[in-house]
Amino acid sequence: MKTEDLSRLRIKSDQKWTRDTLFSNKLFVGIMFVATAIIAILVVMWTGVLKRPVEVNVAKVAMTFPSKALTILNASGYVVAQRKAAVSSKATGRLEKLYVEEGRRVKQGDTIAQLENRDLKATLDEAMANLRVTRANLKNAVAELDDATLNYNRQSSLKQSGSVSIQAVDSAEARFKKAMAAETSAKFSVEKSEASVKVAEVNLEQSFIMAPFDGVILTKSAEEGEVVAPMGASLNAKASVVTMADMSSLMVEVDVSESSLEKVKLGAPAEIRLDAFPNDRFSGTVHMIVPTADRSKATVLTKVKFDKLDDKVLPEMSAKVAFLSRPLSKGEDVAFLGMPLAAVKSESGNDCVFQVEEGIARLRTVKLGRKWDDTSEVLSGLKEGDLVIIKSTEPVHDKSKIKVKD
Repeated sequence: MKTEDLSRLRIKSDQKWTRDTLFSNKLFVGIMFVATAIIAILVVMWTGVLKRPVEVNVAKVAMTFPSKALTILNASGYVVAQRKAAVSSKATGRLEKLYVEEGRRVKQGDTIAQLENRDLKATLDEAMANLRVTRANLKNAVAELDDATLNYNRQSSLKQSGSVSIQAVDSAEARFKKAMAAETSAKFSVEKSEASVKVAEVNLEQSFIMAPFDGVILTKSAEEGEVVAPMGASLNAKASVVTMADMSSLMVEVDVSESSLEKVKLGAPAEIRLDAFPNDRFSGTVHMIVPTADRSKATVLTKVKFDKLDDKVLPEMSAKVAFLSRPLSKGEDVAFLGMPLAAVKSESGNDCVFQVEEGIARLRTVKLGRKWDDTSEVLSGLKEGDLVIIKSTEPVHDKSKIKVKD
């Protein structure tokens, strides 16, 4: 390179800063400041607002029961009366009076209905009259026997003294024997008449339909004026008048799958929930495991009895049974505000959770109470319906942006 060219690159010591040069330097500094600010904003946006949300699993804080944490198996079924009857008549006839209606409580022997029975009453009256006649005939036969006996004894005494003929004695003896036979026949006639009266009474009694046990009338199958017959033998006849059940025999019958049967034991505690009363819980006990399986469903029928029956429990109600690992203690039959223990974190010696609020994780300090397996009671810090994080794909911090997995 030539010497004169190199000399051009040197800064002359006597060169002075001009006003334009200073303006150009300030502009450069300003541009650099703005660029730096823009980069800082972009970094903040990237690390904050524009950062990819953390995917999380959440659970809802809700009112629950301790039995939920103690449940080892659930099954569904129906409330069934173990003592139930379709009450019918042993006689065929027209229903004259019906004394009950649905929901009526009856005692054993109470009259439920009455068939037309005027003919049966007439038959009974006739049998009673015949009985009176035969009893009168028996009295007459007894009197005749007494007279024949006296006459025979008298003739026998006179025969020894020769005062009467042998023919007279034989006649007295024959009359005596005839009177004895007449008395025996009269007694048999009385017994026959008494039996006829009993038959007539039974026939009349069968025209009254009685309650076979204490219970409640569930349904009416016939109305006054309709013909009822045993097993509906007659054309257009009703086979039963009412259906009744012993309400003290109510149990829940559920189907337990064969694969889960080992979890169910006789006498094991259970909790019953009726679909009609979802907020009520009824304690129960496994009463029976029916010793046969349903081949078509691969299930075994299991009966659970109520430890204490409630009047609002009705037959054929849908029910769900939770088989428990242990009996419930006092106070464990009341609902509490609960959440999964998996949501609890320890921060500075305090129990905390990450609550979800509009896509942001908020660190909350909570006070916990009783614990059942994987469930904890929430005493303060959260309310029913709040969502808490129980699992995340990466660490979550306070105010982290999150995305709830479906």
